[in-house]
Amino acid sequence: MAVATPISKPSQMVITLEDNALVADIKRALKMIRGVASVRVANISDDNTITPVMRRSINKARREYANGETIKCSTPEEMQRYFDSL
Repeated sequence: MAVATPISKPSQMVITLEDNALVADIKRALKMIRGVASVRVANISDDNTITPVMRRSINKARREYANGETIKCSTPEEMQRYFDSL
């Protein structure tokens, strides 16, 4: 009787480089590592779009702040005391 072996999903790693001149060397080095299936380069930019859900959340937070329904900590120590009290 054959035993089924579970198929594992490949893992992915994201590497952010500050110097674009290193991309080609890093890509070449990664391809030499045993078990590396593929190496792809993508330019990622921050998406600063505020979605309708985010807009509602921001508006709700502004209303709560205006009504005094928020917690205010003036110092890091005060914030730590608050977190410790939870």
